[in-house]
Amino acid sequence: MIDMRVNWPNGARIAVMLTFDFDAETLWTSRDPANARRPGTLSQGTYGGRVAVPKILETLREAGVKGTFFVPGWTAEHWTDRVEMILKEGHEVAHHSYSHRWIDPDFPDQEAEEMEKGLEALKRTVGVVPKGYRSPAGETSDNMIRLLQKHNFLYDSSLMADINPYRLTGPDGTPGPIEIPWHWSLDDAVFALFSIRNPRPIFTNGHIREVWQDEFREIYRWGGLFDLVMHPQVSGRPSRIALLREMIAWMRTFPGVWFATGTEVAEAWAKAHEGK
Repeated sequence: MIDMRVNWPNGARIAVMLTFDFDAETLWTSRDPANARRPGTLSQGTYGGRVAVPKILETLREAGVKGTFFVPGWTAEHWTDRVEMILKEGHEVAHHSYSHRWIDPDFPDQEAEEMEKGLEALKRTVGVVPKGYRSPAGETSDNMIRLLQKHNFLYDSSLMADINPYRLTGPDGTPGPIEIPWHWSLDDAVFALFSIRNPRPIFTNGHIREVWQDEFREIYRWGGLFDLVMHPQVSGRPSRIALLREMIAWMRTFPGVWFATGTEVAEAWAKAHEGK
């Protein structure tokens, strides 16, 4: 078997990132601008800020673990009190565009505007200069790494080329940020994000649990990174708060599990594998 293990701190066998894309209403307006006039559709995003974020924070506090919240600039402007709550609890706030507009490689100016407007909003509203970035819906472009280099990001979490962090390379061959990969199988939206205009099955928590635990077991065997992607308006529903609580407790039954933020994972990987 090929040894894929990362030298995590204190001899940990696996790093676990609990990440939350706090899109709020932007998840719906970015998919269809007409949703701005559909209060029923938007209310799912409102639930994310109004109910889910406080319950998620309560769950993480009780478990004694930290998370990474990827926050669009629009969310920071309209749910400033919730982002302040996240920071007060000691969690990481990272960048997730301005309006959750999906990147289109044919419009690099729009991509740059989303990046820079989001950075400005996070700095102005909550004083955060983020170290990490995740693109909306995992959509990317050849221009993305250059923008991340320009704005001195430590890490990105938009790509899926590995189960462990790796160093990106810029268009000119210079080192880019550290990539912290994710995958759709560990994204709650695949299983439980629903709208009447995009109907699809809502899977049972048992199904979600089985997929996530099967992925965890094998990543643990390989020795890697378990990057769980959740959305407050999805995983903040009552039964899924219970699922999050159960997942944390279940993962802790394995020896050598390290719960960490994106910055902690990136810094640990760079220190262990690049001596930085």
